[in-house]
Amino acid sequence: MKIATRPVLLVLLALISAGGCGHRRGGIPTSAPTPPPDTSPFPEPKPIPSTPGAPLRLLEEGNASWYGVPYHGRKAANGEVYDMYKLTAAHRTLPFQTVVRVTNLRNGKQTEVRITDRGPFVEGRIIDLSLAAAREIDMVATGVALVRLEFVNGPPPMEGAFTVQVGAFLQQDNAVKLRQRLERRYQPVFVHEYDSPKGLFYRVKVGRVANEAAADRLAEKLRTQESLTTFVVRLDENTPKN
Repeated sequence: MKIATRPVLLVLLALISAGGCGHRRGGIPTSAPTPPPDTSPFPEPKPIPSTPGAPLRLLEEGNASWYGVPYHGRKAANGEVYDMYKLTAAHRTLPFQTVVRVTNLRNGKQTEVRITDRGPFVEGRIIDLSLAAAREIDMVATGVALVRLEFVNGPPPMEGAFTVQVGAFLQQDNAVKLRQRLERRYQPVFVHEYDSPKGLFYRVKVGRVANEAAADRLAEKLRTQESLTTFVVRLDENTPKN
């Protein structure tokens, strides 16, 4: 009996071992399932042949982070559903549909992403990459990486209107109180609702200016005179007007 059952036990053990699935911190699978066929009206960025002697326009350098669960499957700021397996990213001021090249300055690896979301609202970070993009430049494990951003194509990045975000609150009353305090010295001041996985936030924003440089000056004034944490943000079409 022992000789006859040993192969069966070995087969069972092999099946049990094959069924195991490792997970990264935060519930992100190390081996992602194959995504369904892409039927989205928003195309993935395609590499554009570079012209010899014509380098891409440098946008900025700074820290990148990445986001996946629990944002996967929720609406991004541009209205489409965020898919962490696509090459997309969140940026505070670049127009939606802008394609940028992201270079990990630690290892030289590159990827190209389409801007679909707003963020990151964390000091010291300039872009929030999808899981797929973070994998391409080998920064999933570290969580944060020093990167270079270069403009590939899309709407003119300097055109549009800008504002300064000065607070985000789960309690609407707190947002209203800050707005009322700031309205004595600044116009306009408005509250923008943001439905996040952590709850409904009320973001307080100050000003409506025609360029990013003016928004930077306003942000500095709000930091020094009002002791507020500030983020310059593009005013998108769905942003409240008052």
